[in-house]
Amino acid sequence: MSWSDKYQVVIGLEVHAQLATQSKLFCGDSTAFGAEPNTHISPITMGHPGTLPKTNAKAVDYAIKMGLACGCEIEKDNYFARKNYFYPDLPKGYQISQHTTPICKGGLVRIKTADGSYRNVQLNRIHLEEDAGKSIHDLDPNFTCIDLNRAGTPLIEIVTEPDIFSADEAWQYVTEVRKLVRWLGICDGNMEEGSLRCDANISLRPIGTEKLGTRVEVKNLNSIRNVKKAIEFEVERLAALLDAGEKIQQQTRSFNADNDTTFAIRDKEEANDYRYFPDPDLAPFHLTDAFIADLQAQLPMLPNALITKYSQDFGLSDYDANQLCDELASTQYFETVIQHTQHYKAVANWMLGPIKQWLHEQHWGIEDFPLAPERLADLLNLVDSGKVNFSVASSKLLGAMIENKQATALQLAEQLNLIQVSDAGELAAWVDQALAAMPDKVAEYRKGKKGLIGLFVGEVKKLSKGKADPKMVTALLEKALQS
Repeated sequence: MSWSDKYQVVIGLEVHAQLATQSKLFCGDSTAFGAEPNTHISPITMGHPGTLPKTNAKAVDYAIKMGLACGCEIEKDNYFARKNYFYPDLPKGYQISQHTTPICKGGLVRIKTADGSYRNVQLNRIHLEEDAGKSIHDLDPNFTCIDLNRAGTPLIEIVTEPDIFSADEAWQYVTEVRKLVRWLGICDGNMEEGSLRCDANISLRPIGTEKLGTRVEVKNLNSIRNVKKAIEFEVERLAALLDAGEKIQQQTRSFNADNDTTFAIRDKEEANDYRYFPDPDLAPFHLTDAFIADLQAQLPMLPNALITKYSQDFGLSDYDANQLCDELASTQYFETVIQHTQHYKAVANWMLGPIKQWLHEQHWGIEDFPLAPERLADLLNLVDSGKVNFSVASSKLLGAMIENKQATALQLAEQLNLIQVSDAGELAAWVDQALAAMPDKVAEYRKGKKGLIGLFVGEVKKLSKGKADPKMVTALLEKALQS
């Protein structure tokens, strides 16, 4: 009997997202990534006596936007607390965070489950706090180096309820959170640079019971892959301990990406060990209904609403709709193109086919695509008119339009001699020539091997140098092969 027949996995995730403000949460130091160590610091970042912090209003705006996007209740009366816990890379000796008044309460994030259905992962809260600095252990064999550039960078911590039940669901959840913070423009979601990090709380309980098992926490997972791998390893480890009759010890653990294992780093502290109390140097702040409503009005339409719109109103497949809504820039391009054409499926096909391939070859994103949306619509409309077929348009005309930013799709098609031939007499001559070149295949077709029609169409395409109308060619071939 495997562990999955005996135990239910229960997971809660804490995702830390660095907010995309230009300055830190409580001072004007830059938050730009990649600077020389300890250059984005000041007396406030360094925790010098007598310095006074001041709250970054933009960070508050970003936290509220995330809460609104997740359907949270926004706390109107807020204050910051000191979390007394020794951080070697946070000079004050405490972290400024929110404890009893998280700025966002409750809420949910929708994920797609293994069977293709959707369900909502319940959130406990989203709160604001400052980031710590960075300890670097591999620069000097005898010392740990400290870089305080990151210390004080504004974070939101997005905390779920214990409402995730597999490593795959955790993978889906973090994917959705990263997509959402990028969509809102509040975090770049770059896990490799530490802009988005995840702590996973994992426990097992016997199937059919309600009481949660003793949990372990795996800290600072810096990729979605690592979130999944760490949970998979911990589930196996915890199940083996339970099967052996051993007691699970509540621990904080770390993940070794070299061999996909975890290891203990300390026994877990309880919340009361942190000795929270209101920060006396920071004034509480009150949010009005009008202020919250203004931020709500600034939100773009969210991915889930757009996916529903594209599927129901435009007739796109679930796959196409999800792909178009994978990032805001892609959706914005699509929305602009369809202001000039109603061929919604064709726009999706082009964006997810030839354009995506072109961008991949250039190592660019859709925001860098040089063809204006109205010019793509012009190209699509030309294909729809039957004057140029899709194959020629995607392989030759698309590149020509990217190079020539003034000429219309029709002008370029005429210059490059790409206009589709629809003259029945000329097409019939190519059809006769193609069939005459393959008498054995013609005999096989007439004996029932109907799949050969594609071979004949391809031969006509070759003879016509791609200019033959494929629909007319197919009809002429079928007529000729019946005789």
